[in-house]
Amino acid sequence: MSTLTQSWQSAAATLITAAEEQNWYALLTRARHERVVAQRLGEVGVTSFLPTVTQERKWSDRKKLVEFPLFSCYVFAKLCPTNEGRLKALRIDGVYSLVGTRGEGTTIPDDQIEAVRRITEEQFAWHSHPFLKIGQRVRIRSGALDGVEGILVARSGESTLVVSVDAIQRSLSVRIEGYDVEPV
Repeated sequence: MSTLTQSWQSAAATLITAAEEQNWYALLTRARHERVVAQRLGEVGVTSFLPTVTQERKWSDRKKLVEFPLFSCYVFAKLCPTNEGRLKALRIDGVYSLVGTRGEGTTIPDDQIEAVRRITEEQFAWHSHPFLKIGQRVRIRSGALDGVEGILVARSGESTLVVSVDAIQRSLSVRIEGYDVEPV
């Protein structure tokens, strides 16, 4: 086999591997269309993640637990970083754009998505928190949130961990009193 053929096969294998690799992206959606977008993404074979939170709502005649998107107007999707992969999501009715520069979208690290998923699945008491870029970055070393990383802040005299999704500049905080934390 010639050197040229081996180089070509190696390059082709690299392209196939890169095309199959998928990254998380944030999709900006129409208001109150997050669930529909997540459902339609699933119908076209795209993995999506819509973090939700349950809140009690009062009406004049009753109270009811209602599920809301954690980050309104955003759905996360795992896409191939190719034009074809991005267009698959952008063609969904209700999707405005990928969050990022030049319409290409900004990839979101898997650990940020996983941290949000774990906090919402475990149903910890959480609060919306202003997006932070400064502060001590820490990792929780015990309990149900073992391995989750974020920024340690003090809020009303209590230790809280702020988990941020950089691409959409949104954060949430969770109380971590009693958890063992270490600097990253």
